[in-house]
Amino acid sequence: MTTAVLPRALSVPSWVRTARGALLKIATAAIVLVAAASITFFAQLLVPGDRATAILNQQTGRAQQYTTAELAPVNAQFGFDRPLISQYLDYVTGLFRGDLGTSYTQHRPVTEIIGDQIGPSLVLTAAALVTAWVLAVGITLLTVKRRRAVSALGSTWEALTASLPPYWIGVVLLVVFAVQLRIFPVIGETSARGTVLPVLTLAIPLAGFLGQVTRDEFEKVLDQPFITTARTRGMSDTAVRLRHALRHSVVPAITLSGWALGALLSGAVIAENVFGRPGIGQVLVTAVNTRDVPTVSGIVLVVAGVYVIANLVVDLAYTVVDPRLRAS
Repeated sequence: MTTAVLPRALSVPSWVRTARGALLKIATAAIVLVAAASITFFAQLLVPGDRATAILNQQTGRAQQYTTAELAPVNAQFGFDRPLISQYLDYVTGLFRGDLGTSYTQHRPVTEIIGDQIGPSLVLTAAALVTAWVLAVGITLLTVKRRRAVSALGSTWEALTASLPPYWIGVVLLVVFAVQLRIFPVIGETSARGTVLPVLTLAIPLAGFLGQVTRDEFEKVLDQPFITTARTRGMSDTAVRLRHALRHSVVPAITLSGWALGALLSGAVIAENVFGRPGIGQVLVTAVNTRDVPTVSGIVLVVAGVYVIANLVVDLAYTVVDPRLRAS
């Protein structure tokens, strides 16, 4: 008797699925950036007043009206006399070449202006994110499922810090540790000592958010059967928390970190102005005060790009933290 051999179902190789998923994410990220660029471009047109007049007012230092002949060179220089659709297409295609336009006030490429100042902001943002994670994880490990008073203290700390505005925290830290105790410099520096207070200003509220999310998952994981099994095998409480419970409970907080990275870069505007640090925060405030629309738009797009890249990194981090997600 012969046995019928069924053809084996064709399956897509894993690397193809991975490449397809990566391309899809990159395409989605590009669409998001183009949408952000489009909104930014048309938002420029909503600013009251004529753009050429605003530029001349900045150059002369006084507000006045100009004739058509006086405005013509400025319109020609910045392309304001071209059809709107042409301006828009040039703006969007320029983004893919790394061209964010030219500053109205500094007469320099916006990419050059941002590039000169974004370094300290990125250092501040990265340090704040790492510090927030250290605070959140440390408090979670030390307080979750401990004595009632200890657990309540940890929950109260997280709720309190998550509700505090960064600007208020920055002022308090500045007054206490810089003005009164004189431990840190009053005027911010890019040195390690001058970065401590700005980092804490951004990290403390974020640590509260991360801690709240991690605490909820941590409590659920500690009640799972595999945790009980690990304990019966003689594993210590510290090992159970570090090797098993923590790994399964940080996934929601990683999701929040994707949003937080962009939010921290936005919050750097506050910290840099409170502590007088160099960075895109100072550039943004100056650009807003002088109505330098290309510079403001460029910074907005940079922040949007950080959000997109952060979300891509978060998707990759999922598979590292929880291998079960690789199949999906």
